[in-house]
Amino acid sequence: MNIQGQAALVTGGGSGLGEAAARELARLGAKVAVLDVNLDNAKRVAADIGGIGIRCDITDTESLQAALDQAAAAHGPARILMNIAGIGTAKRVVGKDGSAAPLDDFARVINVNLIGTYNASRLFAAACAKLDPLEDGERGVMMFTASVAAFDGQVGQQAYSASKGGLVGMTLPMARDLAQHGIRVCTVAPGLFATPLMKQLPEPVQTSLAASIPFPPRLGKPEEFAQLAAHIVTNTHLNGEVIRLDGALRMAPR
Repeated sequence: MNIQGQAALVTGGGSGLGEAAARELARLGAKVAVLDVNLDNAKRVAADIGGIGIRCDITDTESLQAALDQAAAAHGPARILMNIAGIGTAKRVVGKDGSAAPLDDFARVINVNLIGTYNASRLFAAACAKLDPLEDGERGVMMFTASVAAFDGQVGQQAYSASKGGLVGMTLPMARDLAQHGIRVCTVAPGLFATPLMKQLPEPVQTSLAASIPFPPRLGKPEEFAQLAAHIVTNTHLNGEVIRLDGALRMAPR
């Protein structure tokens, strides 16, 4: 798909990897709707790229549908969806005091990362399926954002790894399901990236994490994630695939 002139939706577009993806899509000529629970961040990014910033909670169908409607009114029907919104947590199954991990924490991460992504994807796909086909019969493309934790999650990452593993497992069946509508589905599983959250860690910790990456021995750059996201859009034969973007990193247990 040619990105130029297409309407694109980026969940979690107000910061980090989502912001990088929004900026790259806009640079390539897309009309970008920046969707984020933090409206100030969404508007800040949108103002920089000539897009529209919309508050959106992907776990709330009413909020999500309203955001999609607002984006469509501004830019026309979207053919590109970047699912990047997500949260993390670290909880041992049995705490130091011997108590079981709170179930609410596990459910919250699954609800945002996995169910929220599915929620955005199903609404996007239903609207996209009604559009006229482009070259190769393509109507749209969506990307999930997983993590290397889907494959080698560390101690305490049960909820996060399960949510990202769910996205990996959902990729191929959703691609097969939506093939009849000309909608492609791919997933990127990033490793350690220099996001605002990462930069909050002490410098020695960041240096140590970077040194664990075989090559290049540095944290990933958000723009590298964004470049891959954009390539998924433009390479029509990429479908049903999960791509690790991690510098050959394999996470240790701790």
